[in-house]
Amino acid sequence: MCIDYSDLNKVCPKDCYPLPEIDQKVESLQGFSLKCFLDAYKGYHQILMSKEDEEKIAFYTYHGAFCYTKMPFGLKNAGATYQRLVDSIFAKQIGRNIEVYVDDMVIKAQMTGGYWKTWNKHSKHWRRS
Repeated sequence: MCIDYSDLNKVCPKDCYPLPEIDQKVESLQGFSLKCFLDAYKGYHQILMSKEDEEKIAFYTYHGAFCYTKMPFGLKNAGATYQRLVDSIFAKQIGRNIEVYVDDMVIKAQMTGGYWKTWNKHSKHWRRS
């Protein structure tokens, strides 16, 4: 199902949270022998909507009216909201052993032992978030 949020997006103020520079993210991978590329499956759909905003994204079908409780795809500020969230979750690791660009992540390490240590640290973050 696809919902057109263009009218809602027109009246919403733009969230100017900056996206990272992709070329800087790619350059930061140089010199690391091990890289694990991840895609956050259904990333936006894991962010809870505030109760007062749920009715703003309501949609209607022949079965009735429904509201998303988690952020749907197509909202103007979804990308900025998601980027802010992952930046805060991984603030201590970004630039050192992980890079994040919206819903794509790269875990980077120099050696096998360090790689698995880094992987375990990140998986603990994901489970808590």
